[in-house]
Amino acid sequence: MPVNILMPALSPTMEKGNLSRWLKKEGDKIKSGDVIAEIETDKATMEVEAVDEGVLARIVVPDGTADVPVNDVIGVIAADGEDVSAAAAPAAAKPAPEGPASTPAPSAPQAATPAQAPAALNGQAGPRLFASPLARRIAKESGLDLSGVAGSGPHGRIVERDVKAALAQPRPQIAKAPAAPAAPSPVAPSPAPAPASDETIRKFYAPGSYDEAPHDSMRKTIARRLVEASQTIPHFYLSVDCNLDALLALRETVNAQAARDKDGKPSYKISVNDFVIKALALALIRVPEANVTWTEAAMLKHKHADVGVAVSIPGGLITPVIRSADTKSLSAISNEMKDYAARAKARKLKPEEYQGGSSSVSNLGMFGIKNFNAIINPPQSSILAVGAGEKRIIVKDGEPAVATLMSVTLSTDHRAVDGALGAELIDAFKSLIEHPMSMLV
Repeated sequence: MPVNILMPALSPTMEKGNLSRWLKKEGDKIKSGDVIAEIETDKATMEVEAVDEGVLARIVVPDGTADVPVNDVIGVIAADGEDVSAAAAPAAAKPAPEGPASTPAPSAPQAATPAQAPAALNGQAGPRLFASPLARRIAKESGLDLSGVAGSGPHGRIVERDVKAALAQPRPQIAKAPAAPAAPSPVAPSPAPAPASDETIRKFYAPGSYDEAPHDSMRKTIARRLVEASQTIPHFYLSVDCNLDALLALRETVNAQAARDKDGKPSYKISVNDFVIKALALALIRVPEANVTWTEAAMLKHKHADVGVAVSIPGGLITPVIRSADTKSLSAISNEMKDYAARAKARKLKPEEYQGGSSSVSNLGMFGIKNFNAIINPPQSSILAVGAGEKRIIVKDGEPAVATLMSVTLSTDHRAVDGALGAELIDAFKSLIEHPMSMLV
């Protein structure tokens, strides 16, 4: 009894594939394990092996066919000794009438050649149309309905010359006319592909090899906002290295002069991150065109620099905002950040304390990260990713020297901040970091 060869699912997420080519011809004998065809997925071209022995009685889907759904019949194997000419795809397929194909009338179905009969065996509402990618593209651009075109290619496949011949005929006979004339309009972008279902993802892992931890509301919110930011904000990135030697020396001096209470505890302890927050705030004031928020109707130009600071907390992160950081002292910023961090970990921040802002700082330097690109936190227009300060060899006065350098990367919303403007902003930040005394006056 004939055995159908089905389009295989080569990955848990595969729904369609392209049949690149057959490695066997009709009438060839095949053994179990023989490579009979090549299938192209979105990631690779893979070989398909036969699981039955016999003769390749019929090729249903010809070479070069695109977007063949998984589990569709692509060929038929007949058992040894079985009449090859009698082999066919499932009985649901009705043989096509003999005779040459002719140009169809609009109201009549396309007359099929014998090789086209198996095309109805795809389990879908109507027969699949075999057409080359070029033929499909020309038809789509011309508004041509391929269901009314006879194919002259191998196995009745519609090729370029068939489409051009059909386009040469009166349009009412070959295309679906629109209900009313319409002015040309921009082509709408294709919708983003839907994410894989939970069940599909689970198929990648053996049952019992994992535990499931349901998402809490914070993780769901973080996921939603990151997807929103990455899909709707056109990011671009600018990186520089900042010399920290002067800043580290000033920080040591400032902390040593901090007033102490009766227990000897200093009133503040400035961190490098506090300098970074202050420097970014002052840079935004120096480059006011970058201290903005994009809206579809207008650009919001901020009068002060409200700087968010990413804080890691159990189960996620949150970004409290230092309001008017450009007007606050380093000690005030330091103490405010300590309060925010403590209340963030206890999840006691108020919405107004972590919403808004014009830019943010994300510092992973304490984890030894040298550099990275951060995702903008909407509705802000930029975020500064800060790496670790480390000793490096530099050239100073024509001679090699050792300096402490910190790599930073500015992510900006290209709708609001152009390349040159972003470069001006990060240059102002670098100048402030390398001349930190200017932040104290």
